[in-house]
Amino acid sequence: MTLSFPRVLNLPVLLAAVPLLLACSPPEDTETSVDPVAAAATVHANYTAEAFFKTTSFSIAAPSPYAFSAENGDLLVTSDESGVFNAYRVDIASGEKAALSSSQDSPIFAVSWFPEDDRFLFTQDGGGDELTHVFVQTPDGAITDLTPGDNLKAGVMGWAADGVSFYLYSNERDGAAFDIYRYATGDYARELVYTNTEGLDLGEISPDGRWVVMARNNSNADSDLFLTDLSAADPAPVNITAHEGDISHGSYAFSADSTRLIYATNEFGEFNQAWAYDLASGEREVLIAADWDVSYVNYSPSGRYRVSGTNVDASTVVSIVDTTTGEALNLASLPLGDIGQVRFSRDEKTIAFGLDSDTAPYDLYVMPLGGEPRQLTQATNPEIDTAMLVEGEVVRFQSYDGLEVPGILYRPKTASAETPVPAVVSVHGGPGGQSRKGYFASVQHLVNHGYAVYRINNRGSSGYGKTFFHLDDRAHGEADLGDVVASRDFLASLPWIDGERIGIMGGSYGGYMVAAALAFEPEVFDVGINIFGVTNWVRTLKSIPPWWGAFRDALYAELGDPATDEERLRRISPLFHAEQITKPLLVVQGANDPRVLQVESDELVAAVRANGVPVEYVLFDDEGHGFRKRDNRITASEAYLAFLQEHL
Repeated sequence: MTLSFPRVLNLPVLLAAVPLLLACSPPEDTETSVDPVAAAATVHANYTAEAFFKTTSFSIAAPSPYAFSAENGDLLVTSDESGVFNAYRVDIASGEKAALSSSQDSPIFAVSWFPEDDRFLFTQDGGGDELTHVFVQTPDGAITDLTPGDNLKAGVMGWAADGVSFYLYSNERDGAAFDIYRYATGDYARELVYTNTEGLDLGEISPDGRWVVMARNNSNADSDLFLTDLSAADPAPVNITAHEGDISHGSYAFSADSTRLIYATNEFGEFNQAWAYDLASGEREVLIAADWDVSYVNYSPSGRYRVSGTNVDASTVVSIVDTTTGEALNLASLPLGDIGQVRFSRDEKTIAFGLDSDTAPYDLYVMPLGGEPRQLTQATNPEIDTAMLVEGEVVRFQSYDGLEVPGILYRPKTASAETPVPAVVSVHGGPGGQSRKGYFASVQHLVNHGYAVYRINNRGSSGYGKTFFHLDDRAHGEADLGDVVASRDFLASLPWIDGERIGIMGGSYGGYMVAAALAFEPEVFDVGINIFGVTNWVRTLKSIPPWWGAFRDALYAELGDPATDEERLRRISPLFHAEQITKPLLVVQGANDPRVLQVESDELVAAVRANGVPVEYVLFDDEGHGFRKRDNRITASEAYLAFLQEHL
C-alpha cells in the first residue's frame, strides 16, 4: 500500500519497468567494500542533467501474447523518445522503431495489440490528473475513446482467451467503485458484466471470462480476496480467504486454463508466498515460497511456462519454469542486470523482456527459448562514458534503537578520505515504498557531480518482511523519521563523506519526510529538497479521490482517520510547525497533482520564507504527481543540483 501508487489491485503498471538487479548483502565494513580503484579515478567527466535524461525509457505492452503483432510480430511498446510517452512498434529483427502516436502533452501508454490485426489499445489521462481513459487506434490513425465522459477513471483488465472480447473497468457509475464491462473486439459494443456495489478492489479476470478476483483492505495489515462467478444468475463475491488476525492477501494471476487462481499471502511467515487455489474444489497448495517476497507470478498464453519474480534485497530475481518438466530455463546468457516485463510470442518460441542495471538504463531484448538474447534498443545516451556511472551498493546501519536499516549507497568516483564529499539522504515514496536497484538519472546526475547519495529503506518500507513494514504504523513522522535522522551519523562516520555537509531529499511521502526532518529535527540536515511532498496530513487525507476506495480505509488505518485523529495528524504535519524550519529548502510541485494538492506546497513555501530562510519553488503547470515529461525531469534535476551547489 502506498500513497505514491494506489491503483486497482494488481493491474499492469505501464509507466516504466521496475528496476531489477541481483544484489548481495554487503559486508559490515562499508568502507572497505568499495572498489578503491574506482574511488581513486583521476580522470572524471561531468555531465548535465539533460545528458543523463537523454536516456530513453521503454516499456512493453501487456499481456502476452498480444505484445506481439498478429500481422508481423512487431512489439508494441511505450517510449518517451520524443520527450513525452507515446506508442511505438518495434521490429524484433532489426530493432527499428516506428511511432504510432505523437502526443505532445498528455502521455500515451500502449496496452495491447488486438488479437487478429494491428489495432491497439492505449490509455491517456488529462495532463497528470490520473483520470485515465481507454482508447483504441486503428492502423490508419483513427482514435476512439472507449470510455468517454467527464470525471471518470478507466483501465484495461485483459482479453478473453478466444480474442472475441476484452474487459475494461470504469468508475463512471460510482466514483468510488470500478465496474467491469465486456467489449466486442469487432464493433466495441459493450456490456456491463459486473456491478461492483461492494466497492471492492478489482484484480484479474480469468481467461475464460468466468471468474474475477477482488480484494478488500480491512487495514494496512489485513486483507481478503473474493471470487465472483460471472456466469451465475446473480454474481456475488465469495470470500476465499476468511481468517483471524492480521493476514494480507493479493492476487497474482489465473492459470491459463482458468482452473486455478494464484494468489499471495503472508499467513505463513514474514514474506508473501504464492499459493494456488483450485476453483472447482476450493483446495489450495503452496506454489512458491522463499525468504523474500514473491513479487509476481504469471503464465505464457498456453500455460506451459510460469514466470515469477522474487524481491531479493531491493532487486528482483526472475525464474521461468517449463511446467511440463518442472525445469527452470537457463538465463545465464543474459547480461548482468534485472529482467522485467517478460512477454511470450504467439507461438511461445520467443520471449521479449527488458533489462537494466544501476549503470545501464532499461533496454528491450528478444530471445528464442534456448537461444541467445539480442538487444533491440539503445537507451543509454552515447554522450555519456558509462565508466563514469556508479554502481549502488546495498549497505545497512544500526538505527537509534539498534534496528538494522538497509539502503543503497552511491559513492562518487572522486570521493576519498583526502577529498570527502557532501551527501544526500534520499527517502522513497509511500508510505510503504522501497528504494530499489536500477538506473536512476537524477541519482547518477548528483553522484556525477560529487554528491554521495544514500537511498534509505527506513522502517515501514516494503520488501523486508511484514514486521519491518508495520514498524511505523501510526508512528509516521516519528519512528521512521528516527531512522532517517540516524542515517546522518552513519554517513558522517564514513571517511570519504564530509559529515558537516549532509542534506535530505525525497518525493511524495519522501517529500513529507524532508519537510518533517527540517521541522522536527531542524539541526540534523543542512538542506532539504521536497518533491511534491505532503505537508498537511489532515487536508491530504480528507481530499483523497473517491476512486481510491478501500485503499483510503487502509491508509487511515496506517496513518490515522482525520475525523478522529486530527490532533495527532496536526502534530506530525510540518505545515503546522513551519516556524521551526531554519535550513534552506527547495520545493517542487505539479499544478495538476490530485494527491498532494498545490496548496500544500504554496503554504509551506510562504511559511518558511516568513522565517527568513532561503526557499526556492519550482512549479510545473503541466505535471501531476510525478514527472511524465522529460524536459520537466531535466529542469527539476538541474534545480536539485544548483540548489545543492549553492547551499550544501
